[in-house]
Amino acid sequence: MKGWELNQRAESESDDVRVLFVEDDASVAQMYRLKLELDGYTVDVAGDGLVALEKARALHPDIIFLDIRLPKMDGLTVLETLRADDSTAAIPVVILSNWNEKELVERGIKLGALDHLIKSQTTPARLSQRLKGWLKG
Repeated sequence: MKGWELNQRAESESDDVRVLFVEDDASVAQMYRLKLELDGYTVDVAGDGLVALEKARALHPDIIFLDIRLPKMDGLTVLETLRADDSTAAIPVVILSNWNEKELVERGIKLGALDHLIKSQTTPARLSQRLKGWLKG
């Protein structure tokens, strides 16, 4: 198989993946969204916790990237609510936050987050590279 055929196959695998990116800083959300869309993912953005829940229930994304400090409802409460709802309980969630206090990280993992990433240490490219691994479990 030629290199370009492999690239086309990789692109087509990401075409069907819907990402919900939950972030209240519009410039941060846009930066990650652009990279993910360039890599072939469909990206929806929610700017607060309540919109995140609405979009998760309506869109059934393949994965959610979730900030902790959000207006209207914090990210850990969003995660807890997602896990309590049968229609969203199985959606993989990765926390992407500037907050990395031990209690917050442990609570997020206990609630079922796949990972807890620190924004300042996670470039959009690195996030996109790791996305397929999270989807595989």
